[in-house]
Amino acid sequence: MNLSPSALENLQTLVLGLAFAGLLASAFEWATARRASFGLLAKGGLVALASLPLIAFGAPFIILRNTVRGRRIEGRPIPFVMLATMLACGWSLVSGRVVLDLAHLFAGA
Repeated sequence: MNLSPSALENLQTLVLGLAFAGLLASAFEWATARRASFGLLAKGGLVALASLPLIAFGAPFIILRNTVRGRRIEGRPIPFVMLATMLACGWSLVSGRVVLDLAHLFAGA
């Protein structure tokens, strides 16, 4: 099976986005001893403003973590899990593209 160059680049972007999301969420958990979640935005004020970059780039990991936990604990239906996974992968593709573009910009390539 041969992948076209654009398909390979999209796959790399997807994997980079997921890896970066996991790195951010894990770093946040390590630094603060609490899990990254969308609830950070509900706090309002400066906390919500400061957590925007974390949520924007860490969201794919948060969505997938919550989806897996929901499936195991609450028994959520498979179509819900599939939809959440597609949403997380789409978000990861976009955030991975931004991270890749920023890396190229800072590398001067």
